[in-house]
Amino acid sequence: MSAHGAARERWVGLAEAAARGRGAEPAWLASRRAEALAHFAEAGLPSTRQEEWRYTNVTPLAAIPFEPAPPGGAAERAEVEAISFPFFACSAFVFVDGRLAPGLSSSVAGAVQLVDLAGAPARLGAQVDTKQHPFAALNTALFEGAACLRVPPGSVLPQPIHLVFVSTGNGAPRASFPRVFLEAGAGSRALVIQDHVTLGGGPRFTDAVTEVSVAENASLELVVLQRESEATFHVGNLQAELGRDARLAARTLTLGGAFVRNDVGVRLAGPGAECDLDGLFLGAGSRLVDNHTLIDHAVPSCTSRELYKGILGGRSRGVFRGRVIVRPDAQKSDARQSSANVLLGNDAEIDTKPQLEIWADDVRCSHGASIGRLDEEALFYLRSRGLAEGAARELLTRGFAAEVLRRIGSEPLAEALGDLLQERLRGEAAR
Repeated sequence: MSAHGAARERWVGLAEAAARGRGAEPAWLASRRAEALAHFAEAGLPSTRQEEWRYTNVTPLAAIPFEPAPPGGAAERAEVEAISFPFFACSAFVFVDGRLAPGLSSSVAGAVQLVDLAGAPARLGAQVDTKQHPFAALNTALFEGAACLRVPPGSVLPQPIHLVFVSTGNGAPRASFPRVFLEAGAGSRALVIQDHVTLGGGPRFTDAVTEVSVAENASLELVVLQRESEATFHVGNLQAELGRDARLAARTLTLGGAFVRNDVGVRLAGPGAECDLDGLFLGAGSRLVDNHTLIDHAVPSCTSRELYKGILGGRSRGVFRGRVIVRPDAQKSDARQSSANVLLGNDAEIDTKPQLEIWADDVRCSHGASIGRLDEEALFYLRSRGLAEGAARELLTRGFAAEVLRRIGSEPLAEALGDLLQERLRGEAAR
């Protein structure tokens, strides 16, 4: 039996065992889990024969006998604080191996509502097509805890909400299934950080799903940060829907992991909706980072802006496939898409494919892609001013990333992420 076939049988068996051992839960959730498992059992893991996965071979993931991390994963407060962003006096909800850790979490009273699965909205799982996304199907069948956050209508949160997903372990191959549902009520304003980190050693598999609903005239900024260990396989799926005059700024930053796949889908479902979709990814060593995005202009008079930037060194490989659909009735749509990439070494690769699919005639749409190396003239100028070559390259690389980072709505967070990027670049240069 192939590694893919064996992995499918193993995961189906684990999901069936989890269902038998799980306590009572809402009928709609049990039904949604069963449907998702049926979809996964039929499709199994994706292969490079499928167009959506042609650049991403999941055989290395399939070959490792991952099992869901058991309850009771250890994470000390000092460890979590050491890897968190200390300048936020904000609500911080910590999840250890996908399960909420109340003792490590804190909340600003009245700022946001967090509910458990018993009180989860029936819309949980409705935005993700588990037939089209096999890893999302696996998450739906196996997740044990969820961050279900609701920002009340009219609320303006003065501080960010920080969701920290900690993957732990003692060397055994463990998997976690983070699940997030964010609902921004009408007229609300909020910044949410979804942060994936690792404590402990050994192979890890993070299978994360995030659903976002932005109501009329609400504004939500979501920063998804992946900075897990080099022994981590990370597959993330973010799906969002925007109402009338709603605004979503979604930033996906990939700075860690050995194998990373990011799927992002946004549906502009209300007239006047606006979406900023940004990405920044760092490839180093033999890392693979695959980004697939879809922006669906479903109704008239909506705006989307997409900017993805890749920094690739070593023998790493990056992928960007961005698709924008303008539906037949979506007149007055305004969509711009850009993919820019810099290669730091001769062995790094990038495959980039921005796409526009336009079925309306009264639109303003554009896209573009670029691949290059650091500007040699700028590098020479900096070196002539006394900078060492390494410092000059570091400065130019951070400048390349700055266009994405400065769009983040929190200046301290943007600065911290720039420092983190610089730290990772120095670590790779020292190898």
